[in-house]
Amino acid sequence: MPRRQKIRRLLLFVSFLFFPATLYYFSPYLILTGGAAGVVSGSFLMFAALFLGSLVFGRAFCGWLCPAGGLQECCRTVVDTRLPGRRMDRIKFWIWVPWLIGIAAAFVHAGGIRSVHPFYMTNHGFSAADLPGLATYFAVVALIAGLAMITGRRAMCRSICWMAPFMILGVRLRNRLGLPSLRLVADPSRCTGCGTCSRNCPMSLEVARMVRSGRNDHPDCILCGVCADGCSRGVLSFAFQTPSRNSAGEGRPHPAAESPSAAPSGKLH
Repeated sequence: MPRRQKIRRLLLFVSFLFFPATLYYFSPYLILTGGAAGVVSGSFLMFAALFLGSLVFGRAFCGWLCPAGGLQECCRTVVDTRLPGRRMDRIKFWIWVPWLIGIAAAFVHAGGIRSVHPFYMTNHGFSAADLPGLATYFAVVALIAGLAMITGRRAMCRSICWMAPFMILGVRLRNRLGLPSLRLVADPSRCTGCGTCSRNCPMSLEVARMVRSGRNDHPDCILCGVCADGCSRGVLSFAFQTPSRNSAGEGRPHPAAESPSAAPSGKLH
């Protein structure tokens, strides 16, 4: 296994180990409860940070630091099924839109923001510190693991994750604005069409098709680097680049970045 992937998996595993402490900072319920009291909670700050971070790092959080991602990577050692089709990708937006409206309504009903409390409803910053907290933790773990074991790779990320839309919108916004950011780039001339990148993708993306089309900025790409590290031809790599505008809002590398002087020298380690 490439060194970069060992580091990535270690970070994900450590993040999952700390999940009992950090659970409430990813809670979709806590932000609603805080909103009803006019409190900007830790989960509110976390979701805002994920959106702002995606303007520069895309969905790298999902691929490198997400505790739920760490749990799903563990499940992949038992069930490694690629998810078919793209229909389930819409589920998270059906959840996210009414939930976001509910958050806004909660703050309006409370008369706006009254205070900022990062440790709101936690025990000195620790989430699962009592029986209700532990029950919530095990229920969340069971849901995430159950989806991965029954459906396949990163099923929670693809279907019900309420955090993903923040980052997906951030990725689309950065491309519309032409912001320089971390992204996956490819050299199609090196590609032999072996399909290894697609077979290994944790998000079940058709990476080989993305390489051929030159559109490597898929909103569900978590920038894990599995495709880049698994390619013997060095087709894929990471680089900080600005996208060119196109109708889909998902950029190809800017022409200036494809010049010899600006081309990535290789994979980042």
